[in-house]
Amino acid sequence: MRKTRDRGQVAVEYLGFLPILLLVALAGIQLGLAAYAAQQAGTGARAAARAATHDDTTLAPGAAGRAAMSDWIAERAGVDVDAGGDEAVATVTVRIPSVVPFWDFGEVRKSATLPLPEEDES
Repeated sequence: MRKTRDRGQVAVEYLGFLPILLLVALAGIQLGLAAYAAQQAGTGARAAARAATHDDTTLAPGAAGRAAMSDWIAERAGVDVDAGGDEAVATVTVRIPSVVPFWDFGEVRKSATLPLPEEDES
């Protein structure tokens, strides 16, 4: 009897499993990008609210919020600041970057609220 040869079988099995490995890797990277975008949006919102509560700031609240974020995240972010009443509310909306072409993962929105300083009535 002649022995059957299975040379190359492992390589063929690996090639069949490779797309699944790539999909899992891309999903992990995408999850990390979404978490990073959310973290950066929170940082930008806190910086914008902080700038809105100070009278002597050299940066506008929107510019301060963008400056606190990474450049490549800040260019896809919208900063909205409402400093009415007795508090400043800053909301940052960031479009989540995508590693998968033609697939939109939406946006993340974070807000920060800080009290405005009391005015002297003297």
